[in-house]
Amino acid sequence: MVFMEENDIADIEDLISSEDIKPKERYRNKKNVTVRPKKAVNGNVANATTEPEAKKIYESVIPGTQKIYVKTWGCSHNSSDTEYMMGQLSAYGYQLTEQKDNADLWLLNSCTVKNPSEDTFRNEIEHGMSTGKHVVVAGCVPQGAPKSSYLKGLSVIGVQQIDRVVEVVEETLKGHTVRLLQSKKEDGHRVAGAKLALPKIRKNPLIEIIAINTGCLNQCTYCKTKHARGDLASYAPEEIVARAKQAFEEGCCEIWLTSEDTGAYGRDIGTSLPELLWKLVEVIPENCMLRVGMTNPPYILEHLEEMSKILKHPRVYAFLHVPVQSGSDAVLGDMKREYCRSDFEHVVDFLRERVEGLTIATDIICGFPTETEEDFEDTMKMCKKYEFPSLFINQFFPRPGTPAARMTRIPADQVKKRTKRLTDLFNSYYPYAGREGQVYKVLVTEVSHDNLHYVGHNKSYEQILLPMRKNLLGSCVNVRITSTTKFSMMGEIIDDEDEWKKCSLPVKQQQQSSVQSQKSHSKMLIALILGLLAFIIQWLWRHF
Repeated sequence: MVFMEENDIADIEDLISSEDIKPKERYRNKKNVTVRPKKAVNGNVANATTEPEAKKIYESVIPGTQKIYVKTWGCSHNSSDTEYMMGQLSAYGYQLTEQKDNADLWLLNSCTVKNPSEDTFRNEIEHGMSTGKHVVVAGCVPQGAPKSSYLKGLSVIGVQQIDRVVEVVEETLKGHTVRLLQSKKEDGHRVAGAKLALPKIRKNPLIEIIAINTGCLNQCTYCKTKHARGDLASYAPEEIVARAKQAFEEGCCEIWLTSEDTGAYGRDIGTSLPELLWKLVEVIPENCMLRVGMTNPPYILEHLEEMSKILKHPRVYAFLHVPVQSGSDAVLGDMKREYCRSDFEHVVDFLRERVEGLTIATDIICGFPTETEEDFEDTMKMCKKYEFPSLFINQFFPRPGTPAARMTRIPADQVKKRTKRLTDLFNSYYPYAGREGQVYKVLVTEVSHDNLHYVGHNKSYEQILLPMRKNLLGSCVNVRITSTTKFSMMGEIIDDEDEWKKCSLPVKQQQQSSVQSQKSHSKMLIALILGLLAFIIQWLWRHF
């Protein structure tokens, strides 16, 4: 024990020495923070630009007194990043709101795949700035093009820096600008990103989205995502499995694996996607399911035998998203997709033959600059041959900075005609026709877009709409198909409610989850107390 003289600390102000760093000096060593310009007493502003509407500037930020509005564009990887950022902000004490007009700060997580999504992102920034909101941007757009004019003066959270969202939000509310775009490294090597064990607020509390890797091994000529996410970097299998176990303990009953290319997982760390999946199925509780994310053809070809076995596992959806983009080898070569049409068809044929009820989803880009009428006919023939139940049809968009953006474009009217022809083909067949009366076991995890039904999925990950009965969400039930549409089936529940099955966790895991929850609440309370103490000290320092 250390004893002090009686008058060593007469008051709380004595905790601050004259030699301590001053508030204005604390940012000198923070290269990522640009301190806001100060207003002069006479009202003149030095080195500042005029704002459309004045923002409220907080000299000190007490968690819980500001509201944050969060919006996300893009893929499930982006959605997972947003859920992590929301979890950290909430744990620190910030209030999250869906009412953008009542928020003090907007956190906008962007997607760089298509022009329209970036356009709406830019419009949202301009709207927020014009109404006096603090704006923080995240995601692939600012990471891939940080010098864009409309991002000037904004705080930026890079795709690998989402674990520092609290720091960025706090400084932005004080009027400062923070830009964190660096890659994360451990022992000098680039890693996949922030730790997977961070707190999270899920958009759907029943579904956990786990990013198993970031970046990819390709350099497709039309894609800008590589500019943002970079080369392949995989999470360790142990970290992914631990996150899955944590999610099940927290009440999730469905896991989605996501990344820019799940098939390439592990090539940088000496493992593979099948090895990871076999470890994951060991920890999936009964009546819970796993969905494997998008994989490009080149990196799944060597794993087809193992993937067929995994997709037949009772707790893994028989579903795979394999984007082909074109049915023409010439176009695939110009896209630098690193496979040919026969490779893609081999993937589909091999897996369909071995996995009963397999659903294959794919993507097509219409109007790539070098696509001829003959090339497009090859695409039409392929899509007619397989009649994919899920077909994502996109018009080509020239993304700035990509090789394809420098190619001579096809006239817009031709691109629209091709898009319409393929869309008409897709709408001409009904994959669920004749299913009336069939019985399926489904896991119910979602609410339909019109809020009129619950949504369940069978083993093939086919969408089945069900009545919104109490306690049905999160249940595994048997249903009979009553009608079908182009995109889904309607069903009636044939089990009594006492026969509905919930995701079951071992008692030991439930107890561990309770202990972890108590620890999390304790850490949150300590953080709030420390934040309040820091505010009191700063206030006393300024006024005395």
